[in-house]
Formats: sequence, structure tokens, C-alpha cells
Amino acid sequence: MEREFMEYDVVIVGAGPAGLAAAIRAKQVAAEKGQEVSVCVIEKGSEVGAHILSGAVLEPRALNELIPDWKEKEAPVTVPVKDEKFLFLTQKGGINVPIWLLPPQTHNHGNYIISLGLLCRWLAGQAEALGVEIYPGFAAAEVLFDENGRVTGVATGDMGIGKDGEKTDRYTPGMELRARYTFFAEGCRGHLSKQLMARFGLRQGVDPQTYGIGIKELWQLDPAKHQEGLVVHTAGWPMDNKTWGGSFIYHLNDHQAYVGYVIGLDYQNPHLSPFDEFQRFKTHPKIRPMFEGGKRISYGARALNEGGLQSIPKLIFPGGALIGCTAGFLNVPKIKGSHTAMKTGMLAAEAVVDALAKGDNQAGLLEAYPTAVKASWVHEELYRARNMRPAAAKFGMKLGMLVGGFDLKILKGKAPWTFHHKHADHECLKPAAEMPKIAYPKPDGVVSFDKLSSVFLSGTNHEEDQPAHLTLKDPSVPIAKNLPLYDEPAQRYCPAGVYEVVRDSDGQNPRFQINAQNCVHCKTCDIKDPAQNINWVVPEGGGGPNYPNM
Repeated sequence: MEREFMEYDVVIVGAGPAGLAAAIRAKQVAAEKGQEVSVCVIEKGSEVGAHILSGAVLEPRALNELIPDWKEKEAPVTVPVKDEKFLFLTQKGGINVPIWLLPPQTHNHGNYIISLGLLCRWLAGQAEALGVEIYPGFAAAEVLFDENGRVTGVATGDMGIGKDGEKTDRYTPGMELRARYTFFAEGCRGHLSKQLMARFGLRQGVDPQTYGIGIKELWQLDPAKHQEGLVVHTAGWPMDNKTWGGSFIYHLNDHQAYVGYVIGLDYQNPHLSPFDEFQRFKTHPKIRPMFEGGKRISYGARALNEGGLQSIPKLIFPGGALIGCTAGFLNVPKIKGSHTAMKTGMLAAEAVVDALAKGDNQAGLLEAYPTAVKASWVHEELYRARNMRPAAAKFGMKLGMLVGGFDLKILKGKAPWTFHHKHADHECLKPAAEMPKIAYPKPDGVVSFDKLSSVFLSGTNHEEDQPAHLTLKDPSVPIAKNLPLYDEPAQRYCPAGVYEVVRDSDGQNPRFQINAQNCVHCKTCDIKDPAQNINWVVPEGGGGPNYPNM
């Protein structure tokens, strides 16, 4: 069968905050100029928001610019931050750090505790009201190019291909979505964006991207322990001084709270398990009482960009652009990226409407977009924040936070130096024999839990009869190289139990097993595998987690 196709002015891959803000802004600007601009958004999740996972405390700056009357339109942004705390934890206790000591950029006055998934569902409704076409459950599997190498859209994946690679009785070919310009808003470590960066050399001249893995749960708390509008962050235990990490606890309405932990994926010890560190964190005497008597409702995990300004690639290529977290606009000291993602989507939309009105330039480059980003508050904000994360990598967590904090608070982010990221995360592991093993406590089923029961709460599902979307470039590497050198760290860095080393009953004959059904699409394996042997590609559209309000 030949693939059917649809044609648009702009196709956007990903219905997250960047993609939806771009779609809305394109329609707004076109209407202001009396233009007709057709916009389509495709989303690999079963519905908009199904794959969205973030803290999240929202700084509403970009939302104010995009939809000034969002309160009247009943956006799900209703819990203002009323109080915030920062704790530096030791193994048995902790120090309460006064908020006034922290850089002003990290303060949360005027921000809101939200579900980013619910906000994206609302944004999708606003976009559709403007005439944007949104198609959830369709995964972009391939970038389309013309004979000159210009991007001309994307194709969705074929449905109904069996594990053996043959067509089943439910086979449906993918569809081509052709566009004059294509925006890639896939979020952190987008698989098509990764290909585009390699093809067009977009990472030349910038630092390696560095990432964190964020693991999160939604809890129904004992009403007596709930404080609506409370924001709590911690650093210190259970991380050692060489490992970047910290927690967040955000109290929503209805006696609910988000709790999560972020660990930098440049960690050195292959015995470390981010999932188990998170579970261990909740047992701390300063933390555990908050969750006792409560009930865990949902679970999820997602990688996030932490490289900051030094790691942002070139944003444009012939026929398209990278927007939002796929390019890496997260502000690390703020622990926020939704506002910057939305703003970059808006700036790209303004550039594309102008380009469509003027007619394509020969190169198909939206040169006005990176120029606008550099002139925007996004660039100013990330410039001021640029030293915090690499300072921690250079000097260790404690001294690095002091050095980065001094730059942010005292020098206002205008230090005459810029620290750089020297290594990609997959290069940072040390041999297992050189690093201490970590004895994690067994989950107690009260505040700490195992991986499989956690994955169940994520609503994750994949059609079982399909090719594995977690592919190995060389199937021999996990057992022949990673196991003897690093004790195959995929067993531990994956927060969903996807990767196992299984053996015979006598402990011999190790084999690498991939439980792709469990995958929550966090992308950690694609990032951290020391041999860069695991390549994450999209499964059938609609597969993966189904987060209700994460």
C-alpha cells in the first residue's frame, strides 16, 4: 500500500507545552495579519498529556504572554505557591536553609503548583478552538526530506507490524504529514531530533548535553499532613558529594502532593539505582512522616536536559526547527523548563508565520527564530543560570552549589567566567570493581515500593505483537562488554525494570532480557548506556504510559 498524505503549512511533532504554544501562537499571529496558516500537531501518547511528566511548579510568564485571560478561560492553574522550604539532608537529620539565602531566581513567589499534563490538555483545547488539528496516538517515526535534503514533514509509523517484522491482519501503513516547515517538540532526547542533530551537525561547537532522570509519584495525603501551596526542595542525602541530585515535594489541592527525585545522569557509580535512591529518600525521618497514612496514586519517570545555555544546539535546519525541551531550554537552578519551552515555541511560531507570508528563502532556514531567542528573556535567564550545573560537576555538589549560588545571587549571573560540560553522561561511569556497591533496603510497602508495582501505576501498555522499540546496535555488547566492566548498569538505571540479566538456575549462562512492555519512555537507556548501544525508537502510536494528571 502507498502511504496517504496530508499537507500543511506547519507540522509540529509533540503536544507538550512547546508544541502547543507554537500551534496557538502561529494561529494568533496569522489571524492578526489576516493570513491563513494550516497547523497540525501529532502526539505519540494515546491522548494529549498521556506522556507528560513534570514536577511541576509553573512560572506563568509565557502563559501570560500567550493567553493573557487564562484565568477567565479556566486554565488548570489554580494552586498558587504559598510557602516554600529548602532542606539540606544528612543521613539522620537535616538543615532548614532560609529561602532568603537562596538566589532570587530560585524563589517561587507568584508561581503555581500544577499538573503539566492537565495544562497541556487545556492548551490543546485552546489550540483546536483556533483551528489547529491535533492527532494523538500517532507517533512520528520518520523525517521526510526532498531531493535537496530539506525537511518536508514526517511520516507516522506503520501499525500492525508483528514482532517478526511481517505485516499482521491489522496492518495499516503510516501517513505522511507534509509541511512547508516542521517543528520538533519531542521533549528531552527526542529520537527524531537526535537524528536531525547528527544529519545537520547541529551540536557542533556546543557542549555535550547533560541530563537528569526525574522519578515522580502522586500521593493522596492524610489531610492532617497536607498544606496546599507548599513547595519543598531538598539536596544532600541520599546522594554523595560527587552525584548531582535532589528532591521536590509539591502540595496540590484535594489533599494531594507530588513527590519526586532528580539524579544527574553523569553519575559515576554503576551500582547506583535512581529508582531505589528515590524510594530510600522517602524513608528519611524528615520526609517519611509526611507520607505515612497516605496512599500512592500514580508513578512515572522522565529524563530532563540539564546542560543549560552551553549545551543548546543550533535551532534551525532547512525546513524546520527544534523547540522547547528537545533543544534543552530547562533552567536548572529554577528546576523549571515549561515557561522557556512555551516561549521558544511562540518565538518559532512568530518566525514561521512571517516566513510563510514573505515566501520561503532558498535555504528554508527560519533565521529569525534563533535571533529572537537570543534577544528574549529566555536567553537572559539561561545566561544568568549557566554556571550552576557545571559548577557542581567541576567542584562537587556542596562547593559547586556555593560557587553557582554566588554567581547567581551576588554577581546576578554575570560572572566573567563560564564553566563547561566536559563529558557526555555515558562517558562518566567508572568500572564496577572500582566503585562501592550499594545495599538498598527492601521496600516496605508503606512509603517505599518495588519497580513493577510502580510501573503498574503508570498505566503503561504496549501492543505486544510489534517490533521492539528498544533496539541494540550490537546484541553481544550487554553481556560481552557491559556486564564484566560495569555489571550491566541497565539493570539499575532503568526506572521501569525493562532490562534484566537472567541466568540459569546454577547462576551461569547470563542473557540480556528486554521487557519492552514496561517502558515508560523516559529515555534514560538511550542516554546512559556506556556503549551507546541502545537506541530508543518510537513504538506504535498510543503505546507507553498513560499518566492521568502528572
